Parts: sequence; C-alpha cells; structure tokens
Amino acid sequence: MGEFIDSVESLKPLRRGDVVEGIVMRVDSEGLLVSIGHKAEGIVPQREMRSLSPEDAERLEVGSSVVTFVIRDSTDEGSAILSIDRAIGEKAWHELEAMMGNGDTVQGTILGFNRGGAIVDVETIQGFVPMSQLVSVPHDQFREYQRRQEESEAKSEQTGENQPPPVDPRAESVGKVLQLKILEINRGRNRAIFSERQAVQEQREAQKARLITELTEGDVRRGKVTGISSFGAFVDLGGADGLIHISELSWHPVKSIEEIVKLGDEIDVFVLRVDAQNKKIALSLRRLQPEPWETIHERHVVGDIVDATITKLMNFGAFARVEGSVEGLVHISELSTRMIGHPREIVREGETLKLKILKIEPERRRLGLSLKQALEEGEFGGF
Repeated sequence: MGEFIDSVESLKPLRRGDVVEGIVMRVDSEGLLVSIGHKAEGIVPQREMRSLSPEDAERLEVGSSVVTFVIRDSTDEGSAILSIDRAIGEKAWHELEAMMGNGDTVQGTILGFNRGGAIVDVETIQGFVPMSQLVSVPHDQFREYQRRQEESEAKSEQTGENQPPPVDPRAESVGKVLQLKILEINRGRNRAIFSERQAVQEQREAQKARLITELTEGDVRRGKVTGISSFGAFVDLGGADGLIHISELSWHPVKSIEEIVKLGDEIDVFVLRVDAQNKKIALSLRRLQPEPWETIHERHVVGDIVDATITKLMNFGAFARVEGSVEGLVHISELSTRMIGHPREIVREGETLKLKILKIEPERRRLGLSLKQALEEGEFGGF
C-alpha cells in the first residue's frame, strides 16, 4: 500500500481524486478527523468507511495510520471530505491494472447474472465474465432461464397479471469462486472484464507441460475418457489429454469406438509416445493385452478347423481373418480340388468359412490355411 501511495501522492496542493495517507486525530460517532499533511485536516464520514470490517473499524484510534481518497478538498468553509471506501477501491483498480500487466490469474466470486454472463467481485471491484468466457456455469442454464423468462412474459400478456419471477437455474452458482484472467480494465469507464475460460486453459497448459515431463513411454496410467471422435478417444490423465488412435484400441478390428470405450469411462492406458515439443501424448489400450500372434499356440495347432472371414482377394489366393489381427492366406491351390483362374470363383470378401490350419509361423506373422482340405474332412459339402 505504501508503494501505491507513493505512486499517486505528490507535494502538489491537495485536490479531489488524490489518495493520501493520514493520521487519525479524533474518533467519534460522526466518523474520523484525519491529519493528511499538506497542512490540512479532513473528515471521513461514517458513510465513507462502510467497507471496513467491524474488527478493522474497532482498531481505528487516535494515532492510527489510514489511507483515504479525497472526495472534496478543503475550503474556507470547511475541512476536506475523505473516503476510506473509495481509497480501497482505487487501490483495487491499481492492483488489477498491475496484475493484468503481469498476466496474473485472479479470484472472483459470482454475485449474480444478467442475460450476457456473470457479475463477479474481484478485489472489491465489480466486474463481468461474458457467457462465452464461462466454464463452471453451463451455457444451457442461460438458455433455460431465458426460455422461462419468455414464457413468464407471454403468460403475463395473456392474463394481464404480473407473474412471479421464474426460477433461475444459475442461482446455485452464486457465491462460487472462479479463477479468472483479466481481459480488460478501464478505470475511466468503471469497466472490468474477465475470462474463466482463459484461466482454465492456462492452468491446463501448465498441468500438461508438467505431466509431459513426468511421463515415460511404457508407463501405464489411469485416465478418464473425455472425448470421442471418428479417429480415436481422448483420455484425461490428470491435467493433460492423450489420444488413443482407433488402431490402438484393440487387437481386433474396431467398427465403432463406442464398442470399446464410452465418455466418462475410467480406464488404464499404455503410454506409447510423448512428444514434448508439440505437447502430444499417444496412448494405447490394446498394448495392455498380449498380441494375439504371441499366444496363438495357446489357442490353435496345425490341423485345427477354424471359422475365418475372407478379408481380401488376390490373384494368388485369399486372405482370411481367424481372430483379431491374426490373418492367414488360403493359397489359390488350397481353395478347390479343381483348377481355378481367380479366388473369386470360389469365395467372396466378407464370407465366413470353415478352414483348416496348415502351418503356424508366429515370428513371421504367417498362417497357412486350406479350404479344400477342410471340405475333404467333411465339414460341409464340396463344390
């Protein structure tokens, strides 16, 4: 406060709008008599010290130092009129301007709402947070209140009677404390505009930067699914979102991401990559499970007859999926006992058939399959 006084007080004659520090000379029911230098005294009426708490007011006594705002300078007709309330307000404006210059985050308490946003108290200054800059108060509550207002007004016009004010769904947020960034300070217009969205974004960026330094590829972390898109799912790891690409959701083909995860699910994820420069985190769900090729001998042996789906036709044969990412080749010579020119003469893509396993080579990710040998074993009729 001393620095603030030094910045606004000078040796020029006392004038309206000055902020000065003085010494209490008298305390009575009318207020305070204060010596404010400049060879002058001023009076602080009771109405100009209402912002003081009862405890602070009781501590004011003769000899106390007090900061005041000059409402009216002294004249031949009387002493200067001073205000403690206005001095506190001027200090708050000065501090907010300094905070804005430093890019600081401030705390604000919601006092109420109007059509466009929230009215907040920040450092005793009444400011405004536009609806577009609010995060804690859902925007649909504004729309719902507007709808109720319009219904109430329409009913008043129909009946000719004033309707009671509609219930405001935003009322539960009054008193909530928000973290805010300062968008605009204009003391001359008594205008202070704030943004909760920017403060939240800045906080998340800081959390993300910290988390990225802590993450190591190969870590397993607990997170919450916060977003789903056509290419994958976003997972909040505690301040930073990572992406599970659709190809990393499962070893099995995924048609719809919602088959695997849903919004709000809490899941364990495997950290695939951490890009500190671009602040990106790649995650995997399937890496928490063994790759099907690694354990294929636990489920299949040469000679098994399995169900498989034809996935692709080539001149030399047909590929068929046995399970998950495990696909094998039915060579054209293993499709039929008769000579054929192309696999399409026997099978089509998407068709499910009984096939015999001829060979298993997990290290090369190869599986040899046969349709004709499955047929020869009498699984179903031939061609």
